[in-house]
Amino acid sequence: MKKNLYEDWLVSASFDLKTIEYIVHDKTLTHLVAFHAQQCVEKCFKAVYAYNNTSIPKIHKLQTLYDNLAIQIDIDDTILIILDQLYIDARYPVDFGLLPYGKPSLEDARRFQVC
Repeated sequence: MKKNLYEDWLVSASFDLKTIEYIVHDKTLTHLVAFHAQQCVEKCFKAVYAYNNTSIPKIHKLQTLYDNLAIQIDIDDTILIILDQLYIDARYPVDFGLLPYGKPSLEDARRFQVC
C-alpha cells in the first residue's frame, strides 16, 4: 500500500530530528542544529498541507508556511523568525548561522530542539 505524501514529509522530518539528537551537545555545531530544526519544522508544516490535500508551497519561509496552514498550531512565532534567519545563514560558511549576538549558543540549540 502506498504511503501518503504527508507520511513521507514526516519521515523526512524525523531524520532531521535524529540528526539534532546526535549533534545538539556539540558547541561547534549549533548552527547546524538550527538548520535541521528549521528543516524539521518546514517539513512538518508541509506534512499538514499534504494531509489536508492542499497544494504545498515551494517556499522555505516558516512564518509564511505557518500563516497559511489550514489549522493553527501552538508555536512560538519568535522561534520561526530566528530559525528562518539561521536557515539561510547556516548554509554558507561565511556567516555560520549568526544571530544578532553571534553564533547560536548551546542553550539556543537546545531551545531549537524542543520547538
